[in-house]
Amino acid sequence: MSLNHRTIKIAFATVIAILIAQFFQLNYSVAAGVIAILSVLDTKKSSVLTALQRIASTVLALTIATILFRLFGFHIVVFGVYLLFYVPLAYRFTLQSGIAPCSVLVTHLLLEKQTSFPWLLNELALMMIGAGVAILFNLYMPSKASQIILLREQVETQMKEVLHSFSVALREGEDRNQSRLLDELDDQLEKYRQVVYAEFDNQLLDQSTYNIRYFDMRSEQVTILKYMATNLGLCALPTSENKILAGLFFLTAAQLHEQNTGIYLMEDIDSLLQSFRESELPATRAEFENRAILFQLLNDFRRFIQTKKIFYEEYAAEIITKK
Repeated sequence: MSLNHRTIKIAFATVIAILIAQFFQLNYSVAAGVIAILSVLDTKKSSVLTALQRIASTVLALTIATILFRLFGFHIVVFGVYLLFYVPLAYRFTLQSGIAPCSVLVTHLLLEKQTSFPWLLNELALMMIGAGVAILFNLYMPSKASQIILLREQVETQMKEVLHSFSVALREGEDRNQSRLLDELDDQLEKYRQVVYAEFDNQLLDQSTYNIRYFDMRSEQVTILKYMATNLGLCALPTSENKILAGLFFLTAAQLHEQNTGIYLMEDIDSLLQSFRESELPATRAEFENRAILFQLLNDFRRFIQTKKIFYEEYAAEIITKK
């Protein structure tokens, strides 16, 4: 949520919450506005969850305060005893988000020296109005769907660049600084996942994990590519196998897409692995080491494609609808 968006929501939610509390002639009506300020959060899910927690926390706080005030009187020391009981219980039941606003409500009872039912109802109503108005304002959240589509495309473009650099390194022996490219991609993926999780928390009813799983899948692939980049720097000999594997990297870069099943690429890799097994044994130690590294690269690349293939099979129905 942008700063301007949040500011507008807070301002309107605060004023409306106070006006509603005044309409119902509640005491300390401004408190409803303060609660609304605290309840306008970044996502729909966090707003609803926090509101429910604070309402439950209010019931807990008022119950403890009522018992203590009636037993020991309305004194500051008793308020401190209330906190000694209430705070650990709030944490125990994961209601700590209500500690500050609920304790403010309890101070109203302390100041008025009242724990009668109308006063308890007054405090509970303040919480429900403040939290409820905040939820209503947070029901509108601009969708990030278009942004996420662009982020997926950016990730695929960056991955294509990495695979192209792998291809050039095997064919020409050039170091295209794959580690830098992969580190940049890893950093971008972490930022993109934050956007995706925010969008997920804004879908209260139709919650699809597709985008979360997509970026997790790409992150797994980047981890594999990092292993491959390390081995790539050890391929010193310009062999025919190098060129074949370079061609496979180039082909994969051309086909890399969200909707690619990975099936045909897996077949190409398996065919190349079989060709490696059936080819003549290396004549020198250097050739043997080069072949071993290429074999490891190919096996890692198979895991790279298999990761995408598993994702496609898991979300085939959603991917098909995107075509």
